[in-house]
Amino acid sequence: MRTYPVPLVPGPVSVPLAVREIYLTDYGSPDLEGDFFELYAACEGQLQEILATRHDVTIHSGEGMLALWAALKSVLRPGDRVLAVANGLFGYGIGEMAAQLGALVETVGFAYDDIPDPARVRAAARRFQPKLITAVHCETPSGTLTPLAELGAICREVDALFYVDFVASGGGVPVLVDEWAIDLGLLGSQKVLSLPPTLSMVTVSERAWEAVADVGYVGYDSLAPWKDGPARRYLPYTHNWHGLAALHTGCQLLLDEGLAAVYARHEEVAAYCRQRLIEMGIGLYPCRDEIASPTVTAARVPDGWTWSEFDAVLRSKGMVVGGNYGPLAGKVFRIGHMGNQARMELVTQGMDLLEAVVKG
Repeated sequence: MRTYPVPLVPGPVSVPLAVREIYLTDYGSPDLEGDFFELYAACEGQLQEILATRHDVTIHSGEGMLALWAALKSVLRPGDRVLAVANGLFGYGIGEMAAQLGALVETVGFAYDDIPDPARVRAAARRFQPKLITAVHCETPSGTLTPLAELGAICREVDALFYVDFVASGGGVPVLVDEWAIDLGLLGSQKVLSLPPTLSMVTVSERAWEAVADVGYVGYDSLAPWKDGPARRYLPYTHNWHGLAALHTGCQLLLDEGLAAVYARHEEVAAYCRQRLIEMGIGLYPCRDEIASPTVTAARVPDGWTWSEFDAVLRSKGMVVGGNYGPLAGKVFRIGHMGNQARMELVTQGMDLLEAVVKG
């Protein structure tokens, strides 16, 4: 299988050596050994610090989509009202997921190159009176970052649970779970945390735990067993000890650097990336800097190229970036400068190569 010396995909991102080496270690059985549960508690504490929350953080074996489904299935019954705030592929998709579970879904939709208007969301929430309001912090396909504080306030005004996908932003930009009134916050291991796609995490408020107990959903992805399972040292399946050990190291790398420094590093490489693209004549998507995410840059496929041609030439030169989906497929590509890839030397190398291709 081919490897690429300039990896700039928006996830799974490149894994640092300190994390990769953990997978060479043999561990015991997480079902039986106290060391595992001590490690689990340590990881939860790190995640609480990174996500600015005192709520429980559940850690599951499974890729980030597990968190999205787990939170929906655990708090919704058929017929429950869900208001999906959508300005990109995942925002609209979460509404579709809820509808597949039998929920009554109304979508407050916005353009992919924009962010939600709180006034429209508030009006819809007051009229529709949902049980759950969903939103996406960083829409990876379109590179936007949605402000969440006012959306959280709207949720409290109408007594709705607030469900937020911050899979592609958590750890790379400030995520203030408690301050923003997030009841169910969703995270994956393969983005800023720079692990393989093996773990998913959910922040769960007390309000959300009450809904979980009321619904009583049972399944591999149920949140219910995680309410007291780790404390009782009794989990619903054999957990990924290697993944937890890697998570502990990945989180500690961020905390040792200092979260303020981590956020500044992401802002710096993002600004540099976008400036270089502008200088090359490549259009940004979205074009408004104030709504662009520090973890991923979306840009238009250069004039005169098809996406497949452009991608093939970049790969032939050792660089890999991300394509796109839905209405942006073939039109917009993505550069992932998050986590281990938010390094100026790597992004500079990528932009130099990209410029040589475009101008050549």
